[in-house]
Amino acid sequence: MAQMLSAMAMMDAVPSASSIMQQPKAQDISTVDAPLSGSGSGITVVSRHAVRPDGPPSAVGDLTLSVSDLPMLSCHYIQKGLFFPAPDVPMASLVSLLLSSLSRALAVFPALAGRLVTLPDDRIVIRCNGAGVEFHHAVAPALSLDDFLVPNADVPTGLTKDLFPMDRTVSYEGHRRPLTSFQVTVLGDGAVFIGIVANHAVVDGTSFWHFFNAWAALCRGASPRIPDFRRNFFGDSKAVLRFPGGVGPAVTFDADAPIRERIFHFSRDAIRELKALANRRPSSSSAAAAAGGQDAEVYGKMAHDPKNTEGEISSFQSLCAQIWIATTRARKRLASDATTTLRVAVNCRHRLRPAISAAYFGNAIQSAPTTATVSELASGDLRWAAARLHASLAAYGDSAIRGAAAAWQAAPRCFPLGNPDGAVVTMGSSNRFPMYEGNDFGWGRPLAVRSGRANKFDGKMSAFPGRAGDGSVDIEICLEPDTMAALLRDAQFMQYVSCPSHLL
Repeated sequence: MAQMLSAMAMMDAVPSASSIMQQPKAQDISTVDAPLSGSGSGITVVSRHAVRPDGPPSAVGDLTLSVSDLPMLSCHYIQKGLFFPAPDVPMASLVSLLLSSLSRALAVFPALAGRLVTLPDDRIVIRCNGAGVEFHHAVAPALSLDDFLVPNADVPTGLTKDLFPMDRTVSYEGHRRPLTSFQVTVLGDGAVFIGIVANHAVVDGTSFWHFFNAWAALCRGASPRIPDFRRNFFGDSKAVLRFPGGVGPAVTFDADAPIRERIFHFSRDAIRELKALANRRPSSSSAAAAAGGQDAEVYGKMAHDPKNTEGEISSFQSLCAQIWIATTRARKRLASDATTTLRVAVNCRHRLRPAISAAYFGNAIQSAPTTATVSELASGDLRWAAARLHASLAAYGDSAIRGAAAAWQAAPRCFPLGNPDGAVVTMGSSNRFPMYEGNDFGWGRPLAVRSGRANKFDGKMSAFPGRAGDGSVDIEICLEPDTMAALLRDAQFMQYVSCPSHLL
C-alpha cells in the first residue's frame, strides 16, 4: 500500500509514460461534453470521461452471443459495487489512477469496450471495436458510510440507486450504448464506492467479478488473470433471436412493483447449524425405503451422486432451503396446494463434459429449478427441503445443461425473469464470487458489497460472501412489503440471522 501511495504522489509531480501508474493517454481517455448532474439523494456527478482500451486495436474481432448470452438481452445491466475506506491521497490522483488502470484493463477485456451489432443474418455479436466506456466521478459530501450500511434495516435504495450510472438499462441497448459504465463516488467521510454496470448479455457473475479483480490488480500494480474469449460454450448454435425494426425487448417483470430490500447476515456458526440439521438423516439403512413418494426419489438421487457419494448437503444448499421454507411461510396468500419454485443460478463451466475454461468470458449459466407444494414446505422440515434441492443440483450436469440448451434453440426466447405467480424464489450471484478477495485497489480491502436496482422483483435474492472470509454469507433479499414484514417476524428464520461484526 505504501508503495502504491508513493507512486500516486509522484504522478502529480512527474508523469511517467513507462510506469505502471502512468497518466492516461489523451487518445484513451477524454472528458465527455455533458452537463453535471445531481439527484435527490445528494450524489452529484462532477465529471464524466470516455475511456478506451490502451494500446493498438483488439485482434479479438466479433464474438457471437451464445445460447446463454442471448436470453439475457431482456435483462437489466448488472449493477454491483464495493465500498472502500478513505484513501490517504488526493482524490485527483486517485481518479487519475483509476482511469489509467481502467484503460489498461479494457485492453485485456476488449469485449467490454465494444458494442452489440446485429448482422444481416440476425446473429448478434459483440464487436470489439474499442468504442469505449463511460466513467463518472461523483461526490456526496452530505453522506457517510453509515448512511448506506445501516444495521438491521432495509437497504436505502433511494441512495444506492444513484451509485450507478445507466440505471435500469436493458441489455439490448448495448447496440447503442456502452457495454460497461463505471462510477466512483466519494462520500463526505472520505469513503469511496466503486460501481460497475455491465451488459448482462456480455457477462455473467463469474465474468463480472473476473473483470473487477483484474482492474483492481492493474490498479495496484499486479498482473491480471487473462480471460478466455474462445466461443466454445455452444458457440456453434444457429439459433437467433429476432427483433424486427431494431426494437429491443423490455424486462419480463414489473420493475416498478413495490418491494423491500434487506441484507441478511448468516454467520459461519449459523450456517454450520443449518447444515447439521439438513444432514441429520435417519440412521436406519431403510430410511430411503421408509421415505414416501418423492422423498424416496430424493434420497436415491443423493446416494448416487458421483460428486458426493455420501450425499452430503452443502452449507449453501442448507441455507437456500431454509430461506425457501421461510419465504414460502411468509407468503400468506399462497394456497396449500400451490407449487413453489426455488431457482438457483448454476455455473455451467465445470459441469459440462468436457469442462470449459474457468476464465471463459461470457454467460455460462442456467437456472436450475426445484419445486414443492406449499404444504410440503409448511412443516418447516429443513432436512426434506434441503435434500430435494441437493438432488436437483446434483442432477444438473452435462446432459441437463445440453438438454436445456437444445430446448432453447428449438424455441428461442428471452429469459422470463420474474415471479408471475408470486411463488418463486430466485437465488442469483454466489457466495463464492471473489468480491472481497482480490479487489484491493491499493488502499485497503473493500468494506461492503452493494447492488443497484437492476433485475429486482419479489423473490429475487443474491448471495454475497461475508466480509470476514470465514464462511459467513450475506443474502440480499427482495420481497413484496407484506411478505418482508412477515419474514422479519418469523422467529424460526430470524434465529439464524445476525449483524456482521464490522457493522456492530
